[in-house]
Amino acid sequence: MSLSIAFVTETFPPEVNGVAMTVGRLVGGLRERGHRVSVIRPRQGAGDEGNAHETPLPGLPLPGYPGLRFGLPAGRRLARQWRQQRPDLVHVVTEGPLGWSAVSVARRLGIPVTSGFHTNFDRYSVHYGLGWMRPAVAAYLRTLHRRTRATMVPTAALAADLAGEGVPGVRVVGRGVDTTLFDPGRRNAGLRASWGVVEDGPACLYVGRLAAEKNLALAEKSFAAIQVWHPQAKMIWVGDGPEIKRLMNQYPEHHFAGTRLGEDLARHYASADLFIFPSLTETYGNVVAEAMASGLPVVAYRSAAAAELIVPERNGQVASPGDERAFVEAGLWLLEDRERLGAIAEQARRSMLPRSWQGVVASFEQVAREAISR
Repeated sequence: MSLSIAFVTETFPPEVNGVAMTVGRLVGGLRERGHRVSVIRPRQGAGDEGNAHETPLPGLPLPGYPGLRFGLPAGRRLARQWRQQRPDLVHVVTEGPLGWSAVSVARRLGIPVTSGFHTNFDRYSVHYGLGWMRPAVAAYLRTLHRRTRATMVPTAALAADLAGEGVPGVRVVGRGVDTTLFDPGRRNAGLRASWGVVEDGPACLYVGRLAAEKNLALAEKSFAAIQVWHPQAKMIWVGDGPEIKRLMNQYPEHHFAGTRLGEDLARHYASADLFIFPSLTETYGNVVAEAMASGLPVVAYRSAAAAELIVPERNGQVASPGDERAFVEAGLWLLEDRERLGAIAEQARRSMLPRSWQGVVASFEQVAREAISR
């Protein structure tokens, strides 16, 4: 039996971030399975009127995230819409004022409501001078998720954390990766040459938001250590954010590729030799899976996706969270032996092949049906 599901989210394609990409995959996959899916989100710019399946609502810019908006409370609008066309399930993706009002309206109307935990906003607060707010932000997030029938998360470790903090009904849905798009076969010698890479390089890559919460200082430190042993190494940054001006001024010899999408992004992954990802604020980190699917060895902290996907010294390398020295040494170890690096690259690719988005969508559907039946 097909379901009618209303997604409430502060971000959605064509916006570029991990949450938007994940929600886009879920919505598209559910529609392919015959379900009726609507999306309620903030307007993404002037003239944004949505379409037959999208309802754009008023929003405000998200501090520190130019181009993204958070939705305002919309209880009356949601109540009117859902009384006219009652969904079988409301799924709240993000925990802003729009998401809170959606949970409240759904509960009042007796509509089953589930939620997703995609972003550690409480950890982000520390990096924007708002560390004193972290306990309050954490309490708000947990309270919202306790009001839903199920909270869907990408990893078992995150599920254990939330369950330990008193959030009931936590379910692991996982994340997929497009192994057709992200493929080692997209490696491109011309692109490497445009980066200024000489022969074997190595080319070190970071993909993601260029912002304080991504722990970019450790990526900088890691590359500086790599340059000591590999003077011809090049650092390539893919992404945009508030730190880009500082990075460009401080490292004019680095290559800044800006935001890349689709096959262009896939070529950047496949054409590099090492992926440096030092973030400790991820709930998952889609870029880790994308790099591995591209046959690109990853050095990361043992948390979120890296903890779940990387088998140390087999398909990548990890360091204990917060151990900067071990992180730097892990990157150096990966580049120490080119033959070993190639074997790790092949194993990284192989380990991603079974992780399809179809399986993730099926897991989401199962949790949704369970929530409805309750």
